[in-house]
Amino acid sequence: MFLSSSIRRHPAFREGLNSMAPVAVGIGAWGLMTGVAMVKSGMSVFESVAMTLLVYAGSSQLAAIPLIVAGAPFWVVLATGFCVNLRFVVFSLHLRPYLMHMPRWRRMTHGYLTADMSYAMFTARFPEPPSTDDQRANQEAYLTGGYFVTWCAWMGMSLLGIALGNLVPQSWGLGFAGVLSLVGILCSMATSRLRVMAALIAGATAVAAFALPLKLNIVVGIGVAVMLCFWIEKGFVPNPAAEDDR
Repeated sequence: MFLSSSIRRHPAFREGLNSMAPVAVGIGAWGLMTGVAMVKSGMSVFESVAMTLLVYAGSSQLAAIPLIVAGAPFWVVLATGFCVNLRFVVFSLHLRPYLMHMPRWRRMTHGYLTADMSYAMFTARFPEPPSTDDQRANQEAYLTGGYFVTWCAWMGMSLLGIALGNLVPQSWGLGFAGVLSLVGILCSMATSRLRVMAALIAGATAVAAFALPLKLNIVVGIGVAVMLCFWIEKGFVPNPAAEDDR
């Protein structure tokens, strides 16, 4: 099994649990809101549960839900989910040196379980890839401990939200609460001038393209921000790592 007894007994596993525990409440609240939103949108309980277990990506799920309900073409739903979760491509590239010693099935499991906060906590704790077997075991145990908290918090509360979806009135304003949650996550990740610029470019572009159908303004905003910031980073930021420290 992926969560083997050797990993569970490793001291770094408990360290990962403890590091991620403070944010579990926020992750659970976000999952609860997403579960309720899926049911409220008209999706069946089976569809909502399947989406929760298979997709495991709150922002992508919330972006795809209105498109699915509106009957948008399949490629539009896929393109939107891909663009919203484009950051995980960067996460995967960064984590590649940490995980390449593992069998493919374990790397794919790590890819499925990767979340924003677990990635951020792990890379802050281990800025360099492992070079010895002990370091590899230590890092995987820590990473797995963080995954365990995020996955359980998200899945448990999201499934609870699906179960309670028909009992929660629309007047509770869960959609607005979701927006506020995303704003909080965005602010916590804006740790450099380049990231702040990316958020501003994406927001301004999405507002300018608001008239596009099927919420394609979100896709356009993400695409423009990625391309412009990539160009800026290559041409004007000689040391991106130093920029992130500012």
